Amino acid sequence: MNIRASRPDEQERLFEIWRGAVQATHLFLTQEDFEFYAGLVKNEMLPSGEFLVAVDDADRPLGFLQLAGSKVEALFVDPSLHRKGVGRALIEHARQLSPSLQLDVSEQSSQGVAFYKSLGFRQVGRSPVDGAGRPYPLLHMEL
Repeated sequence: MNIRASRPDEQERLFEIWRGAVQATHLFLTQEDFEFYAGLVKNEMLPSGEFLVAVDDADRPLGFLQLAGSKVEALFVDPSLHRKGVGRALIEHARQLSPSLQLDVSEQSSQGVAFYKSLGFRQVGRSPVDGAGRPYPLLHMEL
């Protein structure tokens, strides 16, 4: 597995990864909210963002991370590869770029919370709603 910068021609694959990961880990989302976030990801986040992408030997994306300064804005891994080290590798790569990391994780995503805690992140705050003002509390964590 290698980690490299994203390319514009792989936005559809990154969206597939996002969709699969969210469907596997965010079971609490309503269909309406899932579609709302899907629109944001497909039309705003992916076209305008820069990402670190974990790729296999054939250069096929397996997962991606968005880092803004020291804040992890997004981390999504193909669900068929959960618990295989892809997310951990992306976080470790981000740590090389910024040793102290912060992130927000949905409080209702027990898998996500457990993953970040296993990497040493600790909760430093909580918001009752997510960044879009929807009723999905966020845990603010840092490493």
